[in-house]
Amino acid sequence: MDFCNCSDTDYHKKLRKTRIGRKDMVLKIGEMVPEFELETSEGEMFRLSDLEGQWKVVFFFAKSGSPTCKRGCLSFKEQYELFQSLDPSVEVIGISQDTVQEHKEFKKELDLPFSLLSDQERHVAEKFGVPIHLGLFPSKSSFVIGPDNTVHHVYDWLFRPRKHVAQIISALDGREGQ
Repeated sequence: MDFCNCSDTDYHKKLRKTRIGRKDMVLKIGEMVPEFELETSEGEMFRLSDLEGQWKVVFFFAKSGSPTCKRGCLSFKEQYELFQSLDPSVEVIGISQDTVQEHKEFKKELDLPFSLLSDQERHVAEKFGVPIHLGLFPSKSSFVIGPDNTVHHVYDWLFRPRKHVAQIISALDGREGQ
């Protein structure tokens, strides 16, 4: 049974080829985030080490244009200035299996102020342990990563993106001189 009403069969074939993630494989608080490199929505290469020494939120979403993912990206957009105004500031990065071109169009459509990274083969999602639900739907997960590239918080945001972003901001706002 297919629970998705989209007609993108190539997308679903690609998802079925990847292993189904397990919750116990997700990066845990205190673990070091592995280095990665992906192409941005602007066509440039992004490396995690480019943001070494900075706080960052890396969030994974399923598909550009899907209603929940659109709400999630818009929630990060609505609070982006607040992320930037925190002391120290926090950078936001979105990752999905979409192509660079799909990200470019999605970013333009929503006027997103942060980069979207293309992880078509799920190599980075696998490093983070982001699961696939029902063998079809990549989890929507966020990782708050400190300046030392360790995980400080992990969140799952299936259907409540606004609440999810508010939780992240609250946790970040509670940092004391970190």
